[in-house]
Amino acid sequence: MIVKYFLFGVYSKIKENIITINQGDRIYHPGYGIGIVKLISNKSFVGEKKTTFIQLYFARNGLTWQVPANNIPSTIRNIISATEARKIISHLQSWKGKVSEQWKVRATANQAAIAIGDPYRYAEVVKGLSLMKEHSTLSATDLKHLSLGLEFLCEELAEALNKTQERVGELIKDAIASPPAVA
Repeated sequence: MIVKYFLFGVYSKIKENIITINQGDRIYHPGYGIGIVKLISNKSFVGEKKTTFIQLYFARNGLTWQVPANNIPSTIRNIISATEARKIISHLQSWKGKVSEQWKVRATANQAAIAIGDPYRYAEVVKGLSLMKEHSTLSATDLKHLSLGLEFLCEELAEALNKTQERVGELIKDAIASPPAVA
């Protein structure tokens, strides 16, 4: 059974995305990370017509989630490709954005970036807070956001590039440390 969804704004570099979900596919959810479609089935309850359900398993949390297909959150998307992963590493290297000096503004922005599940935004959170950490002590919230951003970014890049998360962590560290390329 194949389930197709047309999603808008799944992540910033791809404004429109059609996701086809098949049993066995790997998908991404910003709150749970990489998951696998374990089962697609039709079920009916007393007095109701059959509804398609999708059972997802997220290994990082050991979570099995069964959800009606028509309630799939718009944040579920396909895992990025190796080409997209290389673009994200390049973006990490070249990004020159700044993080707010005000902790509350910074924390709100970083939380929003992590919540939407955009790997480009994860990269920006990781780079901004990593550079900030070199010059000052990070707050507990900043450390949490840095850790989450790095965890989510490493997990997805490792999957896309077929590398270990440790190796991807080294690539990220190198990209942050290297000077931006001149166009």
